[in-house]
Amino acid sequence: MTTKKKERKQTKEKPKNEFSSFISDFGLIWGPEPEIYGGLAGFYTYGPLGKLLKNKVENSVRKIFNSNGLREIEGPTIMPDTVWEASGHLKTFKDRTIKCSKCKAIFRADKIIEENFDIAADAWNDKKILDFINKKEIKCPSCQGKLENKIETQSLMMKTNVAGTEASLRPETATVTYLPYQRLYNYFKRKLPIGIFQIGKAYRNEISPRQHVLRGREFTQAEGQLFVDPKEKNNWGKYNEIKKNKLPFWSHKDKEPKTISIEEALKNKLIKSQVYGWCINLAYQLYISFGIPKNKIRLRQHHPNEKAFYADDAWDIEVNLNEYGWTEMCGVHDRADYDLTQHSKFSGQKLEATRENGEKFTPHVLEIAFGTDRPTYALIDLFYKEKKEQEGKTTFEIPYHMAPIDVSIFPLMKKPELTKLATKIKEDLETDFIVDYNASGSIGKRYLRSATEGTPYAITIDYDSLEKNDITIRDRDTEKQIRIKIENLKETLRKLLSKEIKFEK
Repeated sequence: MTTKKKERKQTKEKPKNEFSSFISDFGLIWGPEPEIYGGLAGFYTYGPLGKLLKNKVENSVRKIFNSNGLREIEGPTIMPDTVWEASGHLKTFKDRTIKCSKCKAIFRADKIIEENFDIAADAWNDKKILDFINKKEIKCPSCQGKLENKIETQSLMMKTNVAGTEASLRPETATVTYLPYQRLYNYFKRKLPIGIFQIGKAYRNEISPRQHVLRGREFTQAEGQLFVDPKEKNNWGKYNEIKKNKLPFWSHKDKEPKTISIEEALKNKLIKSQVYGWCINLAYQLYISFGIPKNKIRLRQHHPNEKAFYADDAWDIEVNLNEYGWTEMCGVHDRADYDLTQHSKFSGQKLEATRENGEKFTPHVLEIAFGTDRPTYALIDLFYKEKKEQEGKTTFEIPYHMAPIDVSIFPLMKKPELTKLATKIKEDLETDFIVDYNASGSIGKRYLRSATEGTPYAITIDYDSLEKNDITIRDRDTEKQIRIKIENLKETLRKLLSKEIKFEK
């Protein structure tokens, strides 16, 4: 069997259904790419609608991070291996694998359990994983053959060579955020805290990625890093603003999540510091800002055996997807001084800060680590609606502020006088909104297409528009229509999308 055929076999996706057809047919996500060559698992193309949605997610990240004092930088995607040796990636960034005895396909051992059961198996030792697989008779997803009773490991690093220097593609954005610490410290006037984030590509030699863009080999990360004085972690000025906020904490000691305040979580020692509480609240608010329903989110604490050796605190945000169940979306970690200490040791450079009394110290780093592919997919998964009572009719009921396209413009008929006015309105709105223009086909089919793409509002220009200088605006979910003056259209749309006003007939 050729390598290409092996790859395709071991990374078989779910059979195509209405949902997967929607994702591809409406230009959301295509792949694995390159499709015309059979596809290589873990690599996808965002189509026109999908890229607009992903942009909305990333712009929401920028808005939330910037409003909370974090500033964006952009670092290289390739670094010499001395960097990855210092960070520990070369030796430790590995996953455990298990092979099918029949077709020889290779799978990530813990994920093959988690994909079938609502269990976090990453913390389990090899014996526990094998015992569970045998007890539950978990079969090969590709051929239903028996899995071998042996665990091996595979490095996740993607290697390359730059002008004779061994190098690797970055597996996350965090490390290349730490490296310019001295520059950051000087830029921020040699004062802590310093908040930085990056949004950019990362690469992992993921084992048998089968969950669409949830486990890609090339993906977009969005990670926030907060450099703080360790003595100030429980003297965090912004803590009082968020301490009463209630979040669904699921301790590794509990059987189910408990919705308690951040203040109570700190008091009960579920979390270890005020600044960590602030970070986990910020991460939670990010997912709320995307429009993910609160009842679909939980915060799961890492088991002591699962937590990285350098992490002082570690929780994940998980979202309950229709297709894949509870899925990790974001990790919030207190990395202590591990990263700056390691890079100081390997580079020979002092990566320190100075207190007002002249005392020098190594800052601690708190991290909000996630990718934008997963929340983008989550929005598609959660808000795709197939209306059973109306055969063939589907809608994408995404929250209006996250819709890929803000407004559709339809001249009632393809007549010069109507298209001229419609084009003028389109050009005026495009300064503030993403606009779709369509003059072809029946108005009913255009409305349906607009709703299926998730567009909140459709504007129709008819002959009354020419006489009265007004238009019809149609709400996606209620299908109600109102007429408003063209001169008020832009401001009305802005208020509707920001929820300042409601759509009332």
